[in-house]
Amino acid sequence: MLSVEQFLTLAAILFCIGLYGALTKRNIIIVLVSIELMLNAANINLLTFARFGLVPAINGQVFTLFAMTIAAAELAVGLAILIALYRNRNTSDVRDQDLMKW
Repeated sequence: MLSVEQFLTLAAILFCIGLYGALTKRNIIIVLVSIELMLNAANINLLTFARFGLVPAINGQVFTLFAMTIAAAELAVGLAILIALYRNRNTSDVRDQDLMKW
């Protein structure tokens, strides 16, 4: 059986990989995938503390389902915005997306 430390270590590694990708990559799709990776790391933490916490309960699982729903909606809206920006600019580089600048 896996221990709490192993789950938390996995979540920390996934979060760090996602943070690195979100801060350093220039492709918008990679940034969206990195944000999803960070959300999945948070979900692993929620499930870990729901299972191994002081009072094991279903609250962490409910919050995880809610976070997964929000992540799916965020990804759908993000991809719709990405497609619209790509049609206007013909690039998916983050540095070129400056529509709000004067």
